Amino acid sequence: MRLTEWDGKVALRRHGIALPDAVLMEGDAPPPGFDDAVVKAQLLEGGRGKRGLVRRAEGDIPGTARIIRGILGTSAPLMLEQPVAIAQEIFLALRVDGTAQAIEVLCAPEGGVEVESAAPPLRWHILPESPGAIAISLRLLRTRFTPDIAARLARLAVRLARVMVAEDLESLEINPLARLADGTLLACDCKAVRDEAASFRHDAAGTALSAALEEAALTPLERRARDQGFQMVEIPGGRVAMVTAGAGLGMMMLDLLGDAGCPAACFMDNAQGGPAETAVQRFAAAFEMAERPGIDAVLFYTTLASRPLKGRVEALAAALREKPSPKPLFVGLAAGHAALAGYSMERAAADLAAVGVTALEADPHALVRRLAATIGGS
Repeated sequence: MRLTEWDGKVALRRHGIALPDAVLMEGDAPPPGFDDAVVKAQLLEGGRGKRGLVRRAEGDIPGTARIIRGILGTSAPLMLEQPVAIAQEIFLALRVDGTAQAIEVLCAPEGGVEVESAAPPLRWHILPESPGAIAISLRLLRTRFTPDIAARLARLAVRLARVMVAEDLESLEINPLARLADGTLLACDCKAVRDEAASFRHDAAGTALSAALEEAALTPLERRARDQGFQMVEIPGGRVAMVTAGAGLGMMMLDLLGDAGCPAACFMDNAQGGPAETAVQRFAAAFEMAERPGIDAVLFYTTLASRPLKGRVEALAAALREKPSPKPLFVGLAAGHAALAGYSMERAAADLAAVGVTALEADPHALVRRLAATIGGS
């Protein structure tokens, strides 16, 4: 779950991380003490500064709010934050590195909206409870910061790594981390992503704003998919309604389709705690999407290790007899030796061709090439 800046800072505040004073705006009138504030739209996306969605009000809170909501075209929640006299904008981010089984820290002396164009950040791994975590961080930070700021940053990096563990965060970015004239470090922004599988360990009230925005952003198809037990994300500008299961396999097919000039129009994945089988519902969503102008094909790809290929083909054929695909359907089935027992890929191709499947391939590259040749790719 992506958290709004407000919800992310609520989590940081619980752990004593220094932040500017802030409130959520209710109505058009600012609360006492916030007549001259920074007004920030609360969205589940980045790039707010470049889009004009973070503005210094300079005494005109209602006028600034109207400008921001005019840009968005909607009444987005707004946060009012006390302005800070920043001496230096620092970039500090942490993420879980599953390969290294540690938390990776990224830090650079130049933060703010142009951080991508600055010099590459320092990168290192830490284990937050390791006795040497601060020393490791300090040694690297002293190559880019003065000794006193490096020491403050080293301690903060380890504290934030512990916050990540306690809050089940997958990533945490603070940009800018403001250094004040006296050396104090304040988290002036916060982008956090929480592991959805760990949501049950946390009070839902603490992420109510993020959850409401996430719900409001769902399309009707995405909402129906969630209710049926799987995840679906619609991708604007796509040409292929894609049916997959598993994040890794889905991302691979996204890349192959994109490289072929036939971008996917959706992404599907299994939901935490969802039902074991949602193939029928996934195809229904893909076929509904394929009825739209601009969607040129439907693609289904999956792998079978021990589950019989024959059973999967028969189920797919039965579904297609009941409701044929509105656009050319390309099927990929990579089957292991056990899955092929008594039933060949050649037989599967013939059975699926009889119900309108345009192509069956085991190799995903070959499948995408045939799709691109049919609908026209790059």
